[in-house]
Amino acid sequence: MDMAHTRVPFQCHKYSLPSPVSSSSLRLLSSSSSSLWSFSSSFAIRRSHKGVKGRVGISVATMADSSKRTVIVTGAGGRTGQIVYKKLKERSAEYVARGLVRTEESKQKIGAADDVFVGDIRNADSIVPAIQGVDALIILTSAVPQMKAGFDPTKGQRPEFYFEDGAYPEQVDWIGQKNQIDAAKAAGVKQVVLVGSMGGTDLNHPLNSLGNGNILVWKRKAEQYLADSGIPYTIIRAGGLQDKEGGLRELLVGKDDELLKTETRTIARPDVAEVCIQALNFVEAQFKAFDLASKPEGAGSPTKDFKALFSQITTRF
Repeated sequence: MDMAHTRVPFQCHKYSLPSPVSSSSLRLLSSSSSSLWSFSSSFAIRRSHKGVKGRVGISVATMADSSKRTVIVTGAGGRTGQIVYKKLKERSAEYVARGLVRTEESKQKIGAADDVFVGDIRNADSIVPAIQGVDALIILTSAVPQMKAGFDPTKGQRPEFYFEDGAYPEQVDWIGQKNQIDAAKAAGVKQVVLVGSMGGTDLNHPLNSLGNGNILVWKRKAEQYLADSGIPYTIIRAGGLQDKEGGLRELLVGKDDELLKTETRTIARPDVAEVCIQALNFVEAQFKAFDLASKPEGAGSPTKDFKALFSQITTRF
């Protein structure tokens, strides 16, 4: 994930640090038939057919209406969150999209539709209405460090960062994400997709020192909380996010930050967004956690078979 230097306490995965910080440690901060819904629908049809034959048509019609899953993306005002929200809206035959943003300004920025809710993830009560009646939750919220004024790269200086009061990773990436997971569990949400960051296996990772926030530590804590929640989950630890066109590269999955030791440790935002949505469609993506990056454009074949991609993953955390 990459970090923007706007003065916004927290948004979705905005991490892109200026030189002279090394690219190996900086361009990262993130932050079908096998579908469960297909299974439940076919099961309901079989039950109806086996029971009262005259009600088969009603049952099928009801499921046709309910086959559109309601999916909410939090952090919908961020650069990656906006892409997920837009993709969901474009697939209106499959999904009823919702977004959650922190401010009215962010709501206006993404179109001010009635399906965009305003709430503060640090305040559990404020996000409950947005999550009621939702089938799936995609979490793209993250603390964002601010760069201190006076940084001059021409003088060989290293930038210094801080977190605004109330917007430290502990409050946003831990408490804020815990609140979302708790609300999802209480509302009976069927699946939670959480976008985190590679680098979490290393306590001494440079990103943890930014603003003394230990951001990867708190992200990892939230990931563990989700894995222990009992809710079907997909944890995506994205590599360095790039503002490039998606759908053009071969995607790579890994575990335990192994991809950080290679030259393929970045990924386009639209590709992360696509993986978030595709994870809702395959049981192969459930109860799994993985690192995500891509080959350079032109190397390999663009990923189209997401069931096969998810089937490569064996790690639950």
